[in-house]
Amino acid sequence: MQNLIYKVQVKTAVALDRAKAALSNRSGQGALDTAVQVLISIVLGALILGGLYLILNATVLPTITDRIKDMFNYHG
Repeated sequence: MQNLIYKVQVKTAVALDRAKAALSNRSGQGALDTAVQVLISIVLGALILGGLYLILNATVLPTITDRIKDMFNYHG
């Protein structure tokens, strides 16, 4: 029984040490840094998707529709 109590005490001490280390750790990214990174990623993704949408609608889709119409309007 004493062995079991000792194991529980050791595990509790290890868990407390890890918690103290995690709370006192000042290196690494904070919540604000992560939020800024997420917002930047969202904005850049939206700009890239918007640009691709404009390129596809302006150049690719009209060309494809013209080619499809030409295929079906074949007079040969």
